[in-house]
Amino acid sequence: MTPVPDDLTVRPITGPEELGLFSRLPYVLDHEFADDLAGGRRRPGWMWVALRGDRLLARVAWWGRAGEDTPLYLDVLDIDDGAGDGALLDVAEHLVRTAMAQVLPAGSRPPEYNRFVPPDWRDVAATRQAVEDRMAVLERTGARLFVERLRLEWRPGTPVPAPSTRLAFRPMAGTEEVIDLMTAALDGTLDAHSRADLATMTAREAATAHHDDELGRFTSPREWWQVATLPDGSPAGFVIPARNDYNPIIAYIAVLPAHRGKGLIDDLLAEGTRLLAADGAPRIRASTDLGNTPMARAFARAGYVDFERTLTMTWS
Repeated sequence: MTPVPDDLTVRPITGPEELGLFSRLPYVLDHEFADDLAGGRRRPGWMWVALRGDRLLARVAWWGRAGEDTPLYLDVLDIDDGAGDGALLDVAEHLVRTAMAQVLPAGSRPPEYNRFVPPDWRDVAATRQAVEDRMAVLERTGARLFVERLRLEWRPGTPVPAPSTRLAFRPMAGTEEVIDLMTAALDGTLDAHSRADLATMTAREAATAHHDDELGRFTSPREWWQVATLPDGSPAGFVIPARNDYNPIIAYIAVLPAHRGKGLIDDLLAEGTRLLAADGAPRIRASTDLGNTPMARAFARAGYVDFERTLTMTWS
């Protein structure tokens, strides 16, 4: 690592009063920082800056669940791309390493990094350079690209899908049924995170962990979680519409292995979309791996727009 200039200051922000300083480098999450701080999803000690005098050269920040002491994601890493300083990657690396040493538990694996980028980020030279610079900084610390995901959005004015004529829907009976269905659905999954989980745990362990760590934390009605059944009453799949801290979402959707290849994913997605639209959702967000072509095509057929991508990097 290149020696850091003596005139560089690296520190966390002091509090909400320094959000103006922290937000001098633009990113799509800037408008959320104040609410996140107020809601406990961010802390000043998780939001770090690298300064030369009063000029912000780089910044880094983590996001976590309210009330928890360890952040869940690294989701902000920005560099002053207009500074014309070839040493800025060294500055950003020093910032990341210094902040990690203070924010993360000693010896722990860093949480994954998620970066929102435009769908055409590879095709615009300046955008691609900015993305690759940030990835290069984290690669120096041992991170590697894990997956690229589509961020999708259904917007009011888009036709609401018609009810299924092939499937009936009912609310899930309870947590046990949720985990049973998720366990079955993991057979043959194309999702990169799920496949990584299955490399270290059983399908039921992975399903239980995902329920307990993610789905079970939603405060939106459990009655929204729907099982799709065939005329004989047996389940063919399920869809979990929900609201997270920011948007109505399709949190989980799956066709069970025995019923794949019949187009039933369209019926499931239609039901989840209809339910959230009927609740007055200003928009519905969803995501899927870039490589999960069948799911991506289903979202496109339902009128969801590919408005952004997520690049996820992980440390081994």
